[in-house]
Amino acid sequence: VTKACFVLAALRLAGAALLSPGSCAFEDSACGYEWDYAHLPWALHGEGHYISVDTSYEGEKAVLSSPELYSEEWSCVRLIYQIATTAETSPDPARLNLYLRQEGESFDRLLWSAKEPSDSWLIASLDLMNSTKKYKIVLEGEMGQDKSASIAVFEIKITPGYCIECDFEENHLCGFVNRWNPNVNWFVGGGNIRNSQSILPKDHTLRSELGHYMYVDSVYVKHFQEVAQLISPKTTAPMSGCLSFYYQLKQESSIVFTVYLRDTSGFYEEIWKVDSALSADWALAEVDFNAPYPMEVIFEVAFNSAKGGYVALDDISFSPVYCSNQTGTPFNPEVAGCNFEEDLCNFYQDHKDGPGWSRVKVKRNVYRAGDHTTGFGYYLLANTKFTSQPGYVGRLYGPTLPGNLQFCLRFYYALYGFFKMSGTLAVHIFEENHVVQEKIWSVLDSPKGVWTQAEVSFKKPMPCKIVFVSWCKSFWDCGLVALDDVSLSLGSCQAADLLLPNPGECTFEKDECIFIQKKRGRGSWHRRRGPTPTSYTGPKGDHTTGVEKIYQSFITHSNFLINHENKFASFGCTHPNSLTRTISPLMEQLSFFPRSRLSGHTRSLNRLHGSIFLVLPPVGLMKSCVLPLQIIFEAIRGVSVRSDTAIDDILFQAGPCLEVEEIQFSSGYPDSLNEIEY
Repeated sequence: VTKACFVLAALRLAGAALLSPGSCAFEDSACGYEWDYAHLPWALHGEGHYISVDTSYEGEKAVLSSPELYSEEWSCVRLIYQIATTAETSPDPARLNLYLRQEGESFDRLLWSAKEPSDSWLIASLDLMNSTKKYKIVLEGEMGQDKSASIAVFEIKITPGYCIECDFEENHLCGFVNRWNPNVNWFVGGGNIRNSQSILPKDHTLRSELGHYMYVDSVYVKHFQEVAQLISPKTTAPMSGCLSFYYQLKQESSIVFTVYLRDTSGFYEEIWKVDSALSADWALAEVDFNAPYPMEVIFEVAFNSAKGGYVALDDISFSPVYCSNQTGTPFNPEVAGCNFEEDLCNFYQDHKDGPGWSRVKVKRNVYRAGDHTTGFGYYLLANTKFTSQPGYVGRLYGPTLPGNLQFCLRFYYALYGFFKMSGTLAVHIFEENHVVQEKIWSVLDSPKGVWTQAEVSFKKPMPCKIVFVSWCKSFWDCGLVALDDVSLSLGSCQAADLLLPNPGECTFEKDECIFIQKKRGRGSWHRRRGPTPTSYTGPKGDHTTGVEKIYQSFITHSNFLINHENKFASFGCTHPNSLTRTISPLMEQLSFFPRSRLSGHTRSLNRLHGSIFLVLPPVGLMKSCVLPLQIIFEAIRGVSVRSDTAIDDILFQAGPCLEVEEIQFSSGYPDSLNEIEY
């Protein structure tokens, strides 16, 4: 025992001495972490070994940055933290954010955010993918509107490897949690704990009585099929390879030991099940593991009686090389997307159906928007009416998709001139071993002539293709169907909506993203859904999803309107020449290239009973700069009450803007109003 104690103590002292860069327990220093003096200060608590910020000082947030870090291998960041508030609910709660600041990038990438208050320490686990760039970890504590809020960080630990790996030797158990059950639960075993619960003599990691492992036994089982679950941290980056672990199993009556993957929508996929009733020593299990989107690994044990036996678990590890030595690259969903600017990408048609879909470009004017991608490019159009057939059917096939993966399909469509909606546009799934195609989405009702976003989640056990079908029986019932910007992502659409936003991008669907206003009130920017309150002004809907009017009463004073979907930022002032600004955060090393195209257009709307959304071409500045800067959107109201400005879908990208053609707007009916270019 003395030798084992010495070995364990030596290992732990070595681990402390070799604490990886970026890790800190805040014992007597901040380990090279620095706070931004332009914001609230962090306080180091030497006795309690943590760092914190609270509302005793005036300010909105506190920022803490790590020293410069570098790792070409995968790493796991584990953060032990606590958010304390006095208010049960708040429209603007305190929040702790963790960003990745990479060398050469203009924006910090938000990796994780939490706002749930707790009376105990919590743990968050985040995977950092391998990279050749230097980086910093940035913690941001937002204090919100709670006057007594505080945010504390107990420990930051950055270790090589993956967050789903664990040897259970540390108190935080690598973020693994037991799903509590009144009768059967996973416990920590070992550590020379002499009680009935420590059922094994040695762990697998240290081969010592002082080592630790997880176990579950049937002593307290009271019902048939009692289940215990041990749940891993959620993966935060796409990963695939070999998941391995060691286990011991003693079975006196039926035990079912299973490993599942669970996605964010709650779908379970079994990936392994024990096939032996007894393992006298630690046995190695290996299973191919594929998590292209956020997943949890669940170790589940089901007992049928109190004399069922036990299962012990230790040394969970992961390798990016498959256990079965299978080869091949993970499926890239981008191959099933297309904006139709150059061609049909990987889509094709079955021409036996007739003319079907045509790739077209229209002359954009005040009466009709162009394509969805840029407003002046190409999209697909079904039923151009250049046919003598009484009706038409158009089928557009996508590339083959692998089976047993969850997908989210998103696309934009617009309808013109239909009298009947049935069959206007539908999405089918085509499996080669099935004769009948399964319909997974169809148009029920839609705004006319407005680009509208649609999305649908699906998962099939076998390889399949998506098929866009537009069909109409009678020539007189048929209109035009437009399709653009098809995209496919891994995971359900609901899970995709929960993903953190890309840096430098804002759709205003959830909030104002990185943009702020110095003041609010009369003459402010408002985030809203549908049209602006004044008639004959503003857009019909937002540019992101295209949802049309939600009728609202006229609002005399400028209010900050928040809904749950389809948002854009709009501006309507109550006084002529009044000015409002929305400001981005500081951007590092942002390069702009010559061209300035952000300008307004004065247009007469006398002939229209509605409003037109002006899609602005890309904006460029005249020179490159390496100093931090901010972008300010400034709107100045004219003399009329119908003087609104709206912005949506802001995107900052590295490199020069794409060259675009000049767009001439006119209030009259041009000769090329209905001209279509093929």
